[in-house]
Amino acid sequence: MSVDVDKSAQPPADAPPPQSLKAIPVRHYGRWVAAIVVIGLILLLGRAFATADVNWDAIPQYMFNADILKGLRNTLLITVLSMIIGIVGGVILAVMRQSKNPVTSTVAWFYVWFFRGTPVYVQLFLWFNLGLVFQYIDIMPIYKDEWSDFMTPFLCALLGLGLNEAAYMAEICRAGLNAVDEGQTEAAHALGMSHAKTLRRIIVPQAMRVIVPPTGNEVINMLKTSSLVIAVQYYDLLQAAQNVGRDSGVVVEMLILAAAWYLIATTVLSIGQYYLERYYARGSSRQLPLTPLQHAKAKLSGGFNRGGV
Repeated sequence: MSVDVDKSAQPPADAPPPQSLKAIPVRHYGRWVAAIVVIGLILLLGRAFATADVNWDAIPQYMFNADILKGLRNTLLITVLSMIIGIVGGVILAVMRQSKNPVTSTVAWFYVWFFRGTPVYVQLFLWFNLGLVFQYIDIMPIYKDEWSDFMTPFLCALLGLGLNEAAYMAEICRAGLNAVDEGQTEAAHALGMSHAKTLRRIIVPQAMRVIVPPTGNEVINMLKTSSLVIAVQYYDLLQAAQNVGRDSGVVVEMLILAAAWYLIATTVLSIGQYYLERYYARGSSRQLPLTPLQHAKAKLSGGFNRGGV
């Protein structure tokens, strides 16, 4: 069997080889203009602070001042305790919202509606000034005392921040629970598991992948929101910075110092959030991306191997 080949379709033997196409990237002049403008603004800002009458030496001098560290410790304490109240209360409220009992679901909805609809600053002042309308707190068989002795600045800050956070955590937890397929619940019930055991063993572990990222953001936001407790005379980092600045005459410098401590704390919390998200994302992807430390080790090992070769 013979096959006829069309020789006219073949290139001649003396034809030059085909040339590769050279791709010319599109020039983005706007990027260069934007970069120049941003660099110029940064230089102007740096020049303004460099020529300002700022005692930069006072910042490292008071970095580990006893009053500053006490305020920082109180800020971290109120942040952690408020988030514990918020997370526990949020989980309870989320379960109540999904309950088929109309009373519990309505109460949970009203709680979320009220605390999300009013500013946390107003709530702090409300707790602080309830002594004007309540002279005593009387839990008849358990506790009775004057309201002014019971509602301390610490308790005002804790209730104001924690109860407000519970409303936001309730919505976060509810979104995480709804993200789990209903078939998981049906399969667990078919195996004879109770509703509480299904939540604890099946639903909540899968919902954590959705709950953890916004919860980490709420922790960081709580750390910054805790500066509002100065309104109820709770001694936090901002209050300490203002006191030290007023006594030493370096008011602006101590505010910059407080901002530096907030940045340090939020950076540490962001790192913890990153690794916690990786932990709960293990079942969602086959291979997790490398961490910054793993990237650095890979580059160093690659450089050493090339150097050895």
